[in-house]
Amino acid sequence: MLVDTNKRDTKHHIWGHKVSAPVGFSPVGINKIYHPQGELPVAKVAKELNLPYCLSTAGSQPIEDVAAANGEGPRFFQLYMPHDDELTVSLLKRAYNSGFAACILTVDTWQLGWRHDDINTSNYAFYHGIGADLGLSDPVFQKRLAEDGIDPKTQPNEAGAKWIDNVWHGRAHSWERMPWLIKTWKEISGGMPFAIKGIQDVRDARKAVEVGVDGIVVSNHAGRQVDGAIASLDALEKIVDSVGDKTYIMFDSGVRGASDICKALALGAQFVFVGRLWIWGLSIMGEHGVRHVMKSLLADLDIMFNVAGIQSVDQLIGHRDWLRQPPCWPDPHS
Repeated sequence: MLVDTNKRDTKHHIWGHKVSAPVGFSPVGINKIYHPQGELPVAKVAKELNLPYCLSTAGSQPIEDVAAANGEGPRFFQLYMPHDDELTVSLLKRAYNSGFAACILTVDTWQLGWRHDDINTSNYAFYHGIGADLGLSDPVFQKRLAEDGIDPKTQPNEAGAKWIDNVWHGRAHSWERMPWLIKTWKEISGGMPFAIKGIQDVRDARKAVEVGVDGIVVSNHAGRQVDGAIASLDALEKIVDSVGDKTYIMFDSGVRGASDICKALALGAQFVFVGRLWIWGLSIMGEHGVRHVMKSLLADLDIMFNVAGIQSVDQLIGHRDWLRQPPCWPDPHS
C-alpha cells in the first residue's frame, strides 16, 4: 500500500513487439462455429488493442485474409504440423509472407482427446464442411485434393475430412523432427522466433531448450486433451525454475481475469495467452463482443495494478513474494 500507482503501466515486450499488456489471443480453431466471420473480427480487435494475435492452423479463414484484418498488429502463427512436409513448408511460407512474426508449434494435439460432448453431438465441424478454409486456400493442399479426385465445392465434407486428417492426424511427431522444423522456419522467416506450446513437464522443457526453441508455452490445452492432467499453473513454477533463464516462458490455460494473469507472471511466466474469454464474446456479439471482453480484461488488469500496488509488469515477473503459496506435493522426478 501507499505506492504511487498513479504512475502505472501495463505495457510489455514480446519478441521485439511493444504491446499494451503481457496478454495475447490464444490460437483457437474453427472460429466460424462461433461467428460467421470466424477469425476476422478477432484479428481486427487484437490490432485495435495492440495485443498479439495467434492464428491456429485449424483456423476457418485463409491466412492472408486474417493478416489483412489484423493490419499492422503483431501476430504469430500456431502450427499443427502435417506429416506432409511440402504442406508444412507451404503453410509456413504463407504465414511469413502474411506478416506472422513467430511460429508456435502445438505438441499436445496430434489427435483430439476423447471429448464426450463432442462425440455425443457429432460436433466435428470439418466433417460437416465447415472451417477448413485455411487448408482449402493452400496450393499444396489443393493439389492433394485434386490427386484424390475431391472437388471441395461439390464435396465440402470430404475436403474437410481430408484437411482434419492433415491437421489432427493422430500420428505423433518426435523430438527428432524438431531440428528440421526449426531450421525450416528460420530459413523461411529470416530467423524469427520459434516456440513449442503444450509443455507441462520439466523434462520436456529441458529438451525443448536443447533443440533450440526461442520460447515455451506452458499449457494443458485448456484441460481438453489429457483427462486428469495437472493444471498449467501447477506446472509453471518448476518449469520456470528449470529453464526460465534459458528461454522465453509463456503461459496458457484457465486464465479468466487479471488475478490469474498476475499469478502466472509472479510465478515466472513472461507472457500470458487467453482463449475462452474472447471466444465467449465472439459467440454472443461478434466483433463487439470480442472488443468488450478484451477491453474489460485490460481494465481489470489496470485496476488490479492500482489496488494491489503494482506499477509495472517488471515488478511482477518472477517475484513470488506477491503470492502466498500452499505447500506442494514432493516431485517424484526431482
